[in-house]
Amino acid sequence: MTKTLYIVRHGQTDLNKQGIIQGRGMNTDLNDEGRKQAHLFFEAYKQVPFDKIYISALKRTQQSVQPFIDLGIPYEKLSGLDELGWGIHEGQPSTPENKAAFLQIMRDWLDGRLDSKFEGGESPNEVKKRQLEALEVIMSHPEEETVLICMHGRALRLILCLLTDKPLTEMDGFPHQNLVLYKVAYNGNKYKIIDFNDANHLKNS
Repeated sequence: MTKTLYIVRHGQTDLNKQGIIQGRGMNTDLNDEGRKQAHLFFEAYKQVPFDKIYISALKRTQQSVQPFIDLGIPYEKLSGLDELGWGIHEGQPSTPENKAAFLQIMRDWLDGRLDSKFEGGESPNEVKKRQLEALEVIMSHPEEETVLICMHGRALRLILCLLTDKPLTEMDGFPHQNLVLYKVAYNGNKYKIIDFNDANHLKNS
């Protein structure tokens, strides 16, 4: 079985613009810039014969690929593709205190303490577990040769580690912005990133 995965992060929301953490618990809408990004991505990739679309349970992912859904391409929501839960810090304005907390938890993760998490949130290891379940669903359909996946920033970094057999401690090696593309090919044995952090479709943004 071979498969090509087009994996994108959702378009911009107002909280993205303001630099406020969203996470799994914030079900926000795209803003005007995010809708423009979605349009630009659609115009660049509408000729790709997608067999299936997979999105998270959060509406900003569906809004980002709605033009493809409107073409009649079947889609499925998988909560395993949701953003990492940031717990008590979700939706909170940036302060010196929570900036320090984020720096500390990032250090924890880079140092291999992948069970660290904020109160009410999720750890990278917990996200990995549900992402593996989502990937099992996605990869269980050999007839779906070309797939579009829309998800979230931190979750995108984690799933790319899983696909490329990198430890989760290397998650920050996958940069991203809103509606950036990672194109990944599966040859029946392993995954290979073909397009890395591709934002060419947004050049008019």
